[in-house]
Amino acid sequence: MNRIDQLFAGKKKEILSVYMTAGYPELHDTVKILAALQDHGADMVEIGIPFSDPLADGPVIQHSSQVSLENGMTLKLLFSQLHNIRETVHIPLVLMGYLNPILRFGMEEFLKRCNETGIDGVIIPDMPPDEYGSDYRSLFEYHGICHPLLITPHTTEARIRRITGLSSGFLYLVADASTTGEKSTVKDHQVDYFRRIGKMGLNLPGLVGFGISNHASFMTACDHASGAIIGSAFIRALGNQGSLEEKTGSFIRMIRTGETG
Repeated sequence: MNRIDQLFAGKKKEILSVYMTAGYPELHDTVKILAALQDHGADMVEIGIPFSDPLADGPVIQHSSQVSLENGMTLKLLFSQLHNIRETVHIPLVLMGYLNPILRFGMEEFLKRCNETGIDGVIIPDMPPDEYGSDYRSLFEYHGICHPLLITPHTTEARIRRITGLSSGFLYLVADASTTGEKSTVKDHQVDYFRRIGKMGLNLPGLVGFGISNHASFMTACDHASGAIIGSAFIRALGNQGSLEEKTGSFIRMIRTGETG
């Protein structure tokens, strides 16, 4: 069983997935941050593949992507960095990136390397679901790689059911129809959206992403889904004073308990 499926089979609520940008803040920090996130209680990690034109991302993640590229991060180097990751990191790992650099690498070779490295899932936010279904789904299944798809508050019920049928691992519930970024609260209209999804009785667990940044918004998301994905707030926290270990521990503690400092 894929590690993502194992996670959701064993834990139904308060699943915390943290997004990090590979090669940020320093080129060779990727493995150190993954280990720190696991050690301090993250349930899953999304490793962002830096891209020069990340349209779905807000300024914090855009900046981290730019710094990573300037540091010299490439997809080939990322796979090299992750070569022995399963010797130390055992939580589910998901690569998240845009379609263009993956196609340049070669989709089949990319998925083969994911499988060999121990990557459990891949999220490609700009790949149309129907294109995935017709052109790539069989490849993902052959290599044992989950492919969570995204829905937004504006996605119709019929399309949500279609996307759920194509997804594997979990469903990515975009909290707001905007770019990624930190927001201090979850709005009433977003709660209505989460409730609407809950009433549909979908056969995949959901994780809320985009805008979750603190204990309060994390817990609100967990009231209506299996957990949440947090990116911009963690990327920003990596700019604080202290070691990667200290900054990661403080951040996870803040999200889980509300404790700061």
